[in-house]
Amino acid sequence: MILKEFTSELDKLFSLKQAEDFDNVGLLCGNPAREVSGILVCHDALENVVDEAISKNCNVIVTFHPIIFSGLKSITGKNYVERAVLKAIENKIAIYAIHTAFDNDYFGVNYRICNELGLKNQQILMPKSENLLQMVVYVPTAFSEKVKEALFEAGAGNIGFYDECSFTIKGDGTFRPIEGSHPFSGTQNVRENADEVMISVIFEKFKKNKILSAVKSAHPYEEVAYQIYALENDNQFVGLGRFGELENEMEEKDFLRFVKEKFNLKVIRHSNYLNKKIKKVGVLGGSGVSGISAAKASGCDAYLTGDVKYHDFFSAENQILICDIGHFESEQFVTEQLVDILSEKFPTFAFLKSTEKTNPVNYFF
Repeated sequence: MILKEFTSELDKLFSLKQAEDFDNVGLLCGNPAREVSGILVCHDALENVVDEAISKNCNVIVTFHPIIFSGLKSITGKNYVERAVLKAIENKIAIYAIHTAFDNDYFGVNYRICNELGLKNQQILMPKSENLLQMVVYVPTAFSEKVKEALFEAGAGNIGFYDECSFTIKGDGTFRPIEGSHPFSGTQNVRENADEVMISVIFEKFKKNKILSAVKSAHPYEEVAYQIYALENDNQFVGLGRFGELENEMEEKDFLRFVKEKFNLKVIRHSNYLNKKIKKVGVLGGSGVSGISAAKASGCDAYLTGDVKYHDFFSAENQILICDIGHFESEQFVTEQLVDILSEKFPTFAFLKSTEKTNPVNYFF
C-alpha cells in the first residue's frame, strides 16, 4: 500500500473534517507516493519517537498530537519541533496527525475516559453546532430510489447509529421547457405536469459538495430543483467532551481516590470541596477549560480534564468539583485506542505502539 492510499482511508476513518478549525491534522510530512513499510503509533511525534521508528523500520508515524502546529518558516533543527521534523524528512518517514478529529469522535478520547470510570448514560458534553444541513430535492417518481441511493452513498442520511435516513412526500410538479432547454421529458413552450417526490435528508456540512455532485449525477433532469437549509440542531454524536453517571454516587474524597487509582495518578489538583456526593461526571481529555461551563450547565457534580489554571478553578462557583488530572494523563489511553482501531481496519498490517516517554511533565515527591 502506498502512503496516499493509507492516508485516504485514515481521513475517512477518523473524519478529519470534524477536527477543530485551529488544529493541524492529516499528513504533516512525507511523500504520498512512497510505499508503506511499517507504522508506529504514538502520542507525540518527538525526536526520540522518530528514532524509535527508524530502529523498528517504520516509515510512517501516526501520532495523536501534531508535531507541526503553527507555521514553520525554516527547518534547521533549532528547537524540538524542527529537530523531529528534520529527522523524519531526512529518513523518509511520514508523519500523520489525528488530534481533535479523535477528540470529537463519538468513540474517541472521551469515550474511553468515561468507560474507564464506568459511566452510564453517556452523552456528548459540547455537541458540534452549525454542523448540520438539510437537503430537499424534487425527483421524478421513477428515479427516486436511484437518487436516494446516490445520496446515501455520498454520506447523507446518517443520524447517530442509523444510516440511509430520509423522508419522502409524493406530489405533482410542473415545468415548462423554454428555448435553449434540452428537457428529459416534455415539449418546449408547453407546461408539463410530472409525478414527483420530494426527498429530504440531513448531513454534516463538510459533505455538501460531495452530496451535491452525487445528486446531480443521479438526477435525470437538466436542471435539478433542490434547496439546502442550515439546521440549528446540534449534532449530538460529534463534539468535545462527554458526561455520564457513576453506577453509585460517591463522597468527594472517595471519588478522587477512585480517579487517582483508575488513571494511576500521582496527584490531582481540584477546586474546593462542595460537601455533596458525586454522581454525574463530565470529562474532556487534554486542555479542557473550555468545557467547564458546559459541565455545569449539564448538571455535572465533577469535571475531569487537564491544564486548568489558577483563575479557572474559581469558575467552579461552588457548583462543581473541577479536577485537573493532567493533560497527558487524561489522554493516556489514546495510543492504545488508535492501535486497536487501525489494527481492525487494516488487519494485514502490523501497527507498533510506541514505548517512548513523551510526557514533558514530571513530579517530585
